[in-house]
Amino acid sequence: MTAFTRVPCRPLDRRLALVGAVVAGGLLLAGCGGNDDTKDAHDGSAKGATATSGATASSAAGAFNDADVSFAQMMIPHHEQALEMAGLADDRASDARIKSLAGRIEKAQDPEIATLKSWLRDWGKPEKASPGGMPGMNHGSDGTGGTGGTDGANHGSDGTDGMDHGSGGAMGGMMSEKDMRKLEAAKGAAFDRAFASMMIDHHKGAIAMAKDEKENGRNAKAKKLADDVIKNQSAEVTTLRTLLDRL
Repeated sequence: MTAFTRVPCRPLDRRLALVGAVVAGGLLLAGCGGNDDTKDAHDGSAKGATATSGATASSAAGAFNDADVSFAQMMIPHHEQALEMAGLADDRASDARIKSLAGRIEKAQDPEIATLKSWLRDWGKPEKASPGGMPGMNHGSDGTGGTGGTDGANHGSDGTDGMDHGSGGAMGGMMSEKDMRKLEAAKGAAFDRAFASMMIDHHKGAIAMAKDEKENGRNAKAKKLADDVIKNQSAEVTTLRTLLDRL
């Protein structure tokens, strides 16, 4: 029998090895290219999301102007003083109707303060205006401005005579520190009369500011709140006048 010796086919092995290297290199390049494409797509998506987020935030804040900002900045301390006055009624008032009205004031104005503050944050504005940045709210001599109201100027010897209503600052209807001390010191029927008189003037100042916002403001939500202030506080002024006549 003739013996055959198997000779390895090295050229074929080298060709297969070369082909494998080429294929592997191609796959590697494709992988690298895919990563770049994915990164570009991710970066583009992230930029798009950022832009969309910014547009959404701007839309949520709504268009506004200086009148809207002033309205919010002034109405916050105005409401805060109303809450301070209303808080005194619980252990000083003797008339149940005064206590009830004070409770309604607290229930309405406390949430409005939170709303006003949230708007200023959305607008990128401070809660307090710069000194001199708050215009006076003197809207004539009918008691709606900062000159004090005609209501409550003389209501008998209940201790309210001579109160400098509305002289506590540029905002209409704000009580002075002297007014607040007198209200804190009053008890029973004297407190009821003082509270009704002072709150009438306080409300009229808020109504004047709200009317100014409706006329000059731009933000729809702020103008809606101003409309609510006018409606609700005008009704409370009517109630307070009726109570004051009977106290």
